[in-house]
Amino acid sequence: MKNLVLFAMALLMSLSVLAQQKNANISWDKTTHDFGTFKEEKGPQTCTFNFTNTGNEPLVISNVKASCGCTTPEWTKEPVMPGQKGYVKATYDPTNRPGKFDKSITVTTNTEQPNTILRITGDVTAREKGLLDFYPKEIGEIRLKTSHLAFVKVYNTKEAVDSIPVVNMSPNDVKITFQDIPAHISIKMVPETLKGKPANAESGQKGTIVVTYDGKKQKDFGFIMDRVTMVINGKPMENEKLSISATVEEDFSHLTPEERAKAPHMTFTNMEFNFGTIKSGETTSYDFVFTNTGKSDLYIRKIKASCGCTATNPEKMVIKPGETSKIGTTFNSTGKKGSQNKTITVITNDPDAPSIILKVKGEVTE
Repeated sequence: MKNLVLFAMALLMSLSVLAQQKNANISWDKTTHDFGTFKEEKGPQTCTFNFTNTGNEPLVISNVKASCGCTTPEWTKEPVMPGQKGYVKATYDPTNRPGKFDKSITVTTNTEQPNTILRITGDVTAREKGLLDFYPKEIGEIRLKTSHLAFVKVYNTKEAVDSIPVVNMSPNDVKITFQDIPAHISIKMVPETLKGKPANAESGQKGTIVVTYDGKKQKDFGFIMDRVTMVINGKPMENEKLSISATVEEDFSHLTPEERAKAPHMTFTNMEFNFGTIKSGETTSYDFVFTNTGKSDLYIRKIKASCGCTATNPEKMVIKPGETSKIGTTFNSTGKKGSQNKTITVITNDPDAPSIILKVKGEVTE
């Protein structure tokens, strides 16, 4: 009898504990969806993942994050009551993305296991490309392959030449010239006038914008962006400028083995600063310490941060052989939130490493 009473008491206590355990619980109808094979021209494809709150507390989705910008999620924003249903929609955009895909959507909730991974798969059949695909950028009466010409690398002793294909889409002849051209860039349209589109033709005359980047005239180093104004039939295209970028580097190809052996060399003690976790609005500072381990003077040509939130302050710009110096760095988290990854590019006359990337990272909370 005594054992029976003890058992009953234990049972009541267990039931009481269970009754106090209130949790939301999520049950999905599926966690994967295969769109199969479909044509690119069908456009964005959407599927819906439905779920039920099988717990005894309201279920809240706090975040939904897709693994790719090609996938756009939607979800139930209001709390889902016990026994009620909610959804997460995933829309995949196949534009210019032919072939097989496998994307994930991470759903974060207030359940005991907070993260659920949903997956969408499929195979996109590429559409046939037309003239507008090869000339996607429209400026006035013409179309261009691109309005941004990127010179990946230009040495300060040489010239580089590249071009942009152009087509006249109007029935009228189009004369193309340029203005606001910096001294280190020369640019011309070949031919200068593109003939108009004949009746029933797909397009008018095609041509090429030829750009020459003169590294000898560019006195700056690192990544540089210039903008040039196109003039079409005498009208400046002020709102549709051509962007011309280049990464300008010092040319060390003329150095002999003996000269390279006597060159400066920048050696950092640490090339990454992790500031941990700080609150938005706080600042954090760090000194990147380095030594010139070479045999001649080290010149810092340029220091450029990837964000205006990161300020740099070099102790000096010329460092003697064997001398140690530092680059002070201050990160301002005002307006920032979440994971932060910033870079600082240091350009010097070190022929073995003329461009060095320093990293600043951490987490910013509200």
